[in-house]
Amino acid sequence: MSHDILVLYYSRTGHTAQLARLIARGVEEVPGMRARLRQVPPVAPVTEIAQPPEPEEGAPYVTRQDLAECVGLAMGSPTRFGNMAAPLKYFIDSTGAEWASGVLSGKPAALFTATSTMHGGQESTLLTMALPLLHHGMLIVGLPYTEPALTATLSGGTPYGASHVAGPTGDNTITEHERELARALGRRLADVARRLVASA
Repeated sequence: MSHDILVLYYSRTGHTAQLARLIARGVEEVPGMRARLRQVPPVAPVTEIAQPPEPEEGAPYVTRQDLAECVGLAMGSPTRFGNMAAPLKYFIDSTGAEWASGVLSGKPAALFTATSTMHGGQESTLLTMALPLLHHGMLIVGLPYTEPALTATLSGGTPYGASHVAGPTGDNTITEHERELARALGRRLADVARRLVASA
């Protein structure tokens, strides 16, 4: 029997989505674990504008059922002024019922982000994304320095989660170190979730 790790993200230019797929690959390197890729819909200033029921590209939109059925969560967003993007925050702010009932409590979580510059707020975005998950009772999983790529990277990658430096015009491809760290984060999250499920 396999258990699902929800890999949830918002991506506007595709860089965060690429990280999500790498994390999903890492998740599925752990026996008995499966990645469930989902995205949040965009938000508009005029909230009456309805989004199509399925996105035109990328993963399906997330549902409440995805939160209930997962045994762990990897959550990612591009950086917006040192914080998560509005669509992801909008979705998280709507999970009051799940918070009240403890749907995510005791499950492990990991974080990932992409920025246009090296000092564009990667670490503050990862740390602030952790805050609502701590309110949900989740267990935050980071990247330890036993991962060699963490000290070798000249671009993205932090102990707080996986990251990518996309460049001012978004032209930077994901580096080998960024790839290694994203997959390592997926493996670590899945391994922790597997251990927790086995001990329950």
